Amino acid sequence: MNKKLATLAAHRQQLVAQAAAQREALVTHIEPWHTPLAIADKGLEAIRYVKRHPALMIGAVALLAVLRRYPGGKWLQRGWAMYELGRKFGPLFFKTKNKP
Repeated sequence: MNKKLATLAAHRQQLVAQAAAQREALVTHIEPWHTPLAIADKGLEAIRYVKRHPALMIGAVALLAVLRRYPGGKWLQRGWAMYELGRKFGPLFFKTKNKP
């Protein structure tokens, strides 16, 4: 029985060393992606915020149109249409949490 336990202990030690080497390799390969993924995460966070508060985006566009004396009516219509499309088709592309 001791021989079997010694074999298992050696095999376990080999697996632990292999896992440590794999973790180091993973860190080495993932490190260059850290900054781009952080930027993408911030972008997704901003999109989610605007999705929760669409009136802010509409208000900002309206304010910009008034301040710049730009005919923003077309852009407001397009923005509203994009918002409606996002509401209708967003759940197809993004996972949404079920509200209780």
